[in-house]
Amino acid sequence: MSTKKSASGTTTEIRIGISESPQELHIESDLTPEQVIDAVTTALDSGKSLSLTDTRGRQTIIANNKVSFVEVGQSAERKVGFATA
Repeated sequence: MSTKKSASGTTTEIRIGISESPQELHIESDLTPEQVIDAVTTALDSGKSLSLTDTRGRQTIIANNKVSFVEVGQSAERKVGFATA
Protein backbone atom coordinates (compact mmCIF):
# COMPACT_ATOMS: atom_id res chain seq x y z
CA MET A 1 0.00 0.00 0.00
CA SER A 2 1.37 3.40 -0.91
CA THR A 3 0.19 6.83 0.07
CA LYS A 4 0.35 10.07 -1.84
CA LYS A 5 3.28 12.21 -0.75
CA SER A 6 3.09 15.97 -0.74
CA ALA A 7 5.19 17.81 -3.27
CA SER A 8 7.15 19.70 -0.63
CA GLY A 9 7.86 16.63 1.49
CA THR A 10 6.29 18.16 4.60
CA THR A 11 2.79 18.19 5.97
CA THR A 12 1.07 20.27 8.59
CA GLU A 13 -0.26 18.49 11.65
CA ILE A 14 -3.44 19.98 13.07
CA ARG A 15 -4.94 19.12 16.44
CA ILE A 16 -8.42 20.47 17.15
CA GLY A 17 -10.15 20.37 20.51
CA ILE A 18 -13.93 20.00 20.36
CA SER A 19 -15.98 21.57 23.16
CA GLU A 20 -18.08 19.16 25.23
CA SER A 21 -16.02 16.22 23.93
CA PRO A 22 -13.05 14.51 25.60
CA GLN A 23 -11.53 13.58 22.23
CA GLU A 24 -9.52 15.69 19.80
CA LEU A 25 -9.35 15.66 16.01
CA HIS A 26 -5.94 15.00 14.44
CA ILE A 27 -5.57 16.02 10.79
CA GLU A 28 -2.54 16.01 8.48
CA SER A 29 -2.85 18.52 5.66
CA ASP A 30 -0.79 19.68 2.69
CA LEU A 31 -1.63 23.30 3.61
CA THR A 32 1.07 25.45 5.17
CA PRO A 33 0.68 26.36 8.85
CA GLU A 34 -0.08 29.95 7.81
CA GLN A 35 -2.90 28.77 5.51
CA VAL A 36 -4.40 26.68 8.32
CA ILE A 37 -4.24 29.59 10.76
CA ASP A 38 -5.89 31.88 8.17
CA ALA A 39 -8.69 29.32 7.58
CA VAL A 40 -9.31 28.93 11.33
CA THR A 41 -9.26 32.68 11.96
CA THR A 42 -11.60 33.36 9.05
CA ALA A 43 -14.07 30.69 10.20
CA LEU A 44 -14.09 31.93 13.79
CA ASP A 45 -14.39 35.61 12.81
CA SER A 46 -17.14 35.05 10.22
CA GLY A 47 -19.22 32.62 12.30
CA LYS A 48 -19.05 29.97 9.56
CA SER A 49 -17.97 26.34 9.89
CA LEU A 50 -14.29 25.41 9.76
CA SER A 51 -13.50 23.20 6.77
CA LEU A 52 -10.13 21.47 6.33
CA THR A 53 -8.95 18.86 3.81
CA ASP A 54 -6.43 16.19 4.84
CA THR A 55 -3.58 14.69 2.80
CA ARG A 56 -5.86 11.95 1.43
CA GLY A 57 -8.48 14.40 0.20
CA ARG A 58 -11.01 13.80 2.99
CA GLN A 59 -12.78 16.93 4.15
CA THR A 60 -13.55 17.67 7.82
CA ILE A 61 -16.16 20.29 8.70
CA ILE A 62 -16.52 21.58 12.27
CA ALA A 63 -19.08 24.05 13.59
CA ASN A 64 -17.20 27.17 14.65
CA ASN A 65 -18.91 27.29 18.07
CA LYS A 66 -17.55 23.79 18.87
CA VAL A 67 -13.86 24.63 18.33
CA SER A 68 -12.17 24.98 21.72
CA PHE A 69 -8.55 25.12 20.51
CA VAL A 70 -6.44 24.54 17.41
CA GLU A 71 -2.79 23.49 17.54
CA VAL A 72 -0.82 23.77 14.30
CA GLY A 73 2.65 22.37 13.67
CA GLN A 74 4.73 21.35 10.70
CA SER A 75 6.13 17.84 10.48
CA ALA A 76 8.88 16.49 8.26
CA GLU A 77 8.48 13.45 6.05
CA ARG A 78 8.94 10.30 8.09
CA LYS A 79 11.78 7.98 7.08
CA VAL A 80 11.36 4.24 6.98
CA GLY A 81 14.15 1.71 7.26
CA PHE A 82 17.68 1.61 8.64
CA ALA A 83 19.16 4.78 7.24
CA THR A 84 22.23 6.40 8.69
CA ALA A 85 22.10 10.13 9.21
